[in-house]
Amino acid sequence: MDTPPNVHDAEPIPESARAEIDRLLQSGDLFRYTAPEDAPVALLETEFAKMMGAKYALAVASCSAALFLSLKALDLPRNTKVLIPAFTFAAVPSSVVHADCTPVLVEVQDNYRIDMTDFEAKLTPDVGAVIISHMRGHTSDMDAIMRLCDAAEIPVIEDAAHSLGTRWHGRKIGTIGKIGCFSFQSYKMLNAGEGGILITDDAELAARAVIMSGAYEHNWKKHKTPRGENSTDLEDAFARWQNKLPLYNTRLSNLSAAVIRPQLGELDRRVTDGLRNHDYVAAKLEKCPWISVPAPLVPETRAPDSIQFNLIDVTDDETRAFQEAAKSRGVSVQVFGMSEDNARAFWNWQFIGDQGPLPKTRAMLSRACDTRLPVRLKKPELDFIADAITAAIDDVKSRKKCSAA
Repeated sequence: MDTPPNVHDAEPIPESARAEIDRLLQSGDLFRYTAPEDAPVALLETEFAKMMGAKYALAVASCSAALFLSLKALDLPRNTKVLIPAFTFAAVPSSVVHADCTPVLVEVQDNYRIDMTDFEAKLTPDVGAVIISHMRGHTSDMDAIMRLCDAAEIPVIEDAAHSLGTRWHGRKIGTIGKIGCFSFQSYKMLNAGEGGILITDDAELAARAVIMSGAYEHNWKKHKTPRGENSTDLEDAFARWQNKLPLYNTRLSNLSAAVIRPQLGELDRRVTDGLRNHDYVAAKLEKCPWISVPAPLVPETRAPDSIQFNLIDVTDDETRAFQEAAKSRGVSVQVFGMSEDNARAFWNWQFIGDQGPLPKTRAMLSRACDTRLPVRLKKPELDFIADAITAAIDDVKSRKKCSAA
């Protein structure tokens, strides 16, 4: 193919969403608590929890809101330290700040995963919680993380915004820690433009999060115990916390839920297509001596909709020249640490104060590249992207050799 593929559009919303959206538009019934029961948001929560094998789910305005509510549900004292990876999106440290806690950054290796030596050193008794960002779908060593955190009785929140469909030893990411948080933003596996959801098996945490999300008066009664679950744990927890918690009003609307629900049945196919596309492009990129694509950890089965790779033996100037060369060929490549004001570069999170040099993460970010690979792409489009990337770095390195001669 001669023209660059469109990597900006997401997959179309299933046609089956149209009738429910039209019904909602005709009724104007967009607020999740208007209906006495079985509003689209409530149905989404039930269906998502069942899909993930979790007891409780709470749909909210964003994954950031889910992270924030998770921390508030843990009832951490003000200024409690929360460990987070130094490679994540700015929304993650922001959620910690919003929850009146103090983020502490942990080094990340050149495979985009937490450096376990630094993690263990920083997991001190004054740490109240840990957020593990499976950034861009790359899973850190959850066995080691959970072993350390369980021994210290420190709760783990999984930021699985990029990891819906990923598995660890066959177990679904987002169900390993105390709470799992997911995103419905446009470039995620399930797309509502905006939105998020948290899951947990802990009735106390679920009840606190539901009330603080904006379940005023007794609207928490519309959040049901999972079908077939006879326990009154959730109802009892709601009763304990009625009128005792602030309301942050981070609710999801029925319209968003109507967009998401028909996509649940598409998830397995999207995961399969995304992994196939990723591995096809990765195999082509790995043939280039100046590119390395970090492999998954042994227990990890990924669900990617983008590809990340590292540039090898290149200078800063060559890295910038590579970006321009790829762009001139119609493929946009983001280098996390070389883009001005990038929200994934920790030194741009000035609202959290100085966290030290973090040299491993800084070095990784200066050569870590990111390119969209929507799951809908076909082989000719994947070839175009891979060939443009390899041709761009070949061109930069060849120019260097010629100028040196």
